[in-house]
Amino acid sequence: MKAVYTKPISLTETANSYCPGCGHGLVHRLVAEVIDELGVRERTIGIAPVGCAVFAYDYFNFDVTEAPHGRPPAVATAIKRCLPDRIVFTYQGDGDLASIGTNEIIHAANRGENITVIFINNAVYGMTGGQMAPTTLEGMKTTTTTKGRDVKVAGHPLRVSELLSSIEGAVYIERVTVIDPANVIKAKKAIKKAFQNQIDKKGFSFVEVLSPCPINWGLKPLDALKFIKEKMMEYFKLGVIKDSTNSKESK
Repeated sequence: MKAVYTKPISLTETANSYCPGCGHGLVHRLVAEVIDELGVRERTIGIAPVGCAVFAYDYFNFDVTEAPHGRPPAVATAIKRCLPDRIVFTYQGDGDLASIGTNEIIHAANRGENITVIFINNAVYGMTGGQMAPTTLEGMKTTTTTKGRDVKVAGHPLRVSELLSSIEGAVYIERVTVIDPANVIKAKKAIKKAFQNQIDKKGFSFVEVLSPCPINWGLKPLDALKFIKEKMMEYFKLGVIKDSTNSKESK
């Protein structure tokens, strides 16, 4: 019988410790499948920061290094410039990338670093207890916004993909989600394009993934998927935000 579904070589046998309904495990698999299909596992290096993403080194079956909170783009830049033949990517949450790491991601994009960034947007700080993140929606209740996010106090939710799209050095930016099979397929396609862009030396590629965090949202897993569809996707529109790869000359 022909096998149609197997564990990617780029994933370890380790059982993940993510919360029930969390999207991280699914995105890990998509990244692993893409790396396997592109045949680059032996020269791939991942960078994970503080937060839920810190566990990535347990689950990916290739080299993964840690970075201080918010600094994966800087670490990725150093590795890629020293070892340009490696495939280098960062795997970051919204609390990491969009808050303490805002400066790092903006300047990595501005320099047009030939790296791939996978950005998990679940609208809260996950590991530390569900505090408000830069991506927390207006009116959304968290442990630090018990009455809902007040934009007059905390500002508006940050649309990172749109922000980076205005930067010349960023060549490919797409926002996807993993709430159902059709969207999972689209997410994998976007992730694969982001890695292929790096292989082809086209420059900075960024994939934002709207991902569920049922525990910190106080929702059942199925209700968390509904929240993404009805609330998050209304503010964070899915689709290709920027794609200049067809006209971008290789570096």
